[in-house]
Amino acid sequence: MSAPPIGPMTARLWALLLALSIIWGGSFFFMAVALRGFPPFTIVLARVALAAITLALACRILGLRLPATRQAWIACAGMGLLNNAIPFTLIVLGQQHIPSGLAAVVNAATPVFAVLAAHWLTADEKLKPNRLLGTLLGLAGVAILAGPASFGRGAAGEALGIALCLGACLSYGISGVWSRRVKRAGLAPLPAAAGQCLASSLLMLPLALGFDRPWALPTPPMEAVAALLALGLLATALAYALFYAILAGAGATNTMLVTLLVPVTALLLGWLVLDEALAPRHLAGMAVIGLGLLAIDGRLLRRVFTPG
Repeated sequence: MSAPPIGPMTARLWALLLALSIIWGGSFFFMAVALRGFPPFTIVLARVALAAITLALACRILGLRLPATRQAWIACAGMGLLNNAIPFTLIVLGQQHIPSGLAAVVNAATPVFAVLAAHWLTADEKLKPNRLLGTLLGLAGVAILAGPASFGRGAAGEALGIALCLGACLSYGISGVWSRRVKRAGLAPLPAAAGQCLASSLLMLPLALGFDRPWALPTPPMEAVAALLALGLLATALAYALFYAILAGAGATNTMLVTLLVPVTALLLGWLVLDEALAPRHLAGMAVIGLGLLAIDGRLLRRVFTPG
C-alpha cells in the first residue's frame, strides 16, 4: 500500500496527541465502571452507537458529507472492525480479569505491532533505527510504570486478561495500515470517524442482541450509565475526531504513539482525581517514555548527531 506523503510531528499534532491520550487514558476507568451495570457486548455497542449518532449530527451541522462511495464505506468498515469492534470488545472482556490500570499498560504494546505492520505492509513507513529505538524505549518505560509485580506469575484469569488486551493491540496495529484506505478515499476526519463508528455499530448489534439480551437486563446504577455516556461521547466520538486529524498529518505509526502516553495520563488522572500517590518508578517510567517519543520523532537526534 502507498499513501500521500507524511509530514513531521508539529507542535499542533503533538498537542492533539496529548489531548487524545488524556481522553483514552480515562476510557479504561470508564469501562471498568460501566461493567458494574452492563455486559461487554452491550458496552461496546452503546459506545460506538452513541459516537456514530454524535459524529453524524456534527457532520450535518457543519455541512460535511458522510461517506458515499463504495471505496469509502469499505475503508470505514475495515476501520470499524479493526479499530473499534475487535479491540473494544477484547479490552472490555480483558478488564473482567485485570484492573483498568494494567489494561492501559498492556495497551501500550500497540506501537510495536503498528511499527511492524507498517514495515511489512507499506512502502513508505519502513522500520527505521530511530523508530525501533523509540518504541523499545517507550515499552521499557511502560514496564517501569507497571513494576515487576504486574509481569510476574499470576492467576490464570490475569494471564487471560493480558492476552485479550494484547489481541486488541494487534488489531489496533493492523488498523493503522488499513487507515491508509481512509486517506485514499479522501474522507475528512469527522465523516471518516462517523462512518467508522456506524460500521462498528452494525457489526456489534447482532452480538449484543444475541449474547447480552439487553432488554432483559436489570436497571443499571447511575454511575454505570454516566460511564457509558462518557465512553461514547468523549472516549469515542471526540477521540476519533482527534485520531483522524492526527492521522491525516502524521501517519499511522506516529498516531499510534498515543498508546505510549495513555498509561502516563491514566496514572496522572488517578493522582489528580483519586488522590493516588505516584511512586518513584512512575516518574522514572514517564521519563523513559518521553525519551522514546523524542527518539521516534527524530528531530532531537538529528540535531545532536548532525555536524554544524
